[in-house]
Formats: sequence, structure tokens, C-alpha cells
Amino acid sequence: MDNNGIADLYASIFSGTTGLIALVFYILVAIGLWKVFTKAGYPGILAIIPIVNLVFLVKIAGMSGWFALLYLIPVANLILAIIVAFKLGERFNKGGLFSFFLLFLFPYIGYLILGFGDSRYSKA
Repeated sequence: MDNNGIADLYASIFSGTTGLIALVFYILVAIGLWKVFTKAGYPGILAIIPIVNLVFLVKIAGMSGWFALLYLIPVANLILAIIVAFKLGERFNKGGLFSFFLLFLFPYIGYLILGFGDSRYSKA
């Protein structure tokens, strides 16, 4: 039975170094988000639940949690990710360059800096 190489694709993605690198980046983002969530007053355990962490990240950025549904729409998710990065950086008193490069492009570094750095969360 031919399945168009889907099994081979999954095997190549989730085995070897590709899967290991993806796992390392996921763990780095989860650790950084855990600390960001605790600084914002939310339980850190929410950072490791895949869709729930987006809802609370949008809330921490000062928007309604319902905006997280826009992550399901292909072009809107990029626009929302940029907006959330800028608003999140603003909540932690970070500038636009930090927000764009370290929260949007390289979140595994930016969330660690926000979580373990000396920046404080401000609601207003």
C-alpha cells in the first residue's frame, strides 16, 4: 500500500537531529514562557500547554484572549504575532527593536531574557 511517502516524511522529521533540534527550541520557549507567565501573575504550567499558552500570551500582551483565534488564519497569524510581540515588549518596558527581533523572530531568546532578566511586568 503506497501512502505517497507520508510515513517517510514523518520519519525524517521526527527522527535524528531535526526532531532533536525542534525539541530543544520548544523546551527553550516553554522555559522562557513559564517565567514570563509567572511574572505576569499567571500559573507557569500554562506555558507548556500548546494552544492555551497562546491564549494567555495574548492576555498578557493586554488583548482579549479571543484574539488567539486569529492564530488559526494563515496571514492574520503573522500580523497578530507581530502585534502581540510589540505589545508584550511594551508591557515589559522593552523597545520596538527588542520586540521585533527577540520576541517575534527569535522568541526562544527573547522569552528567556524577559523571564530571567530584571524587567518587570506592568499591566497598564
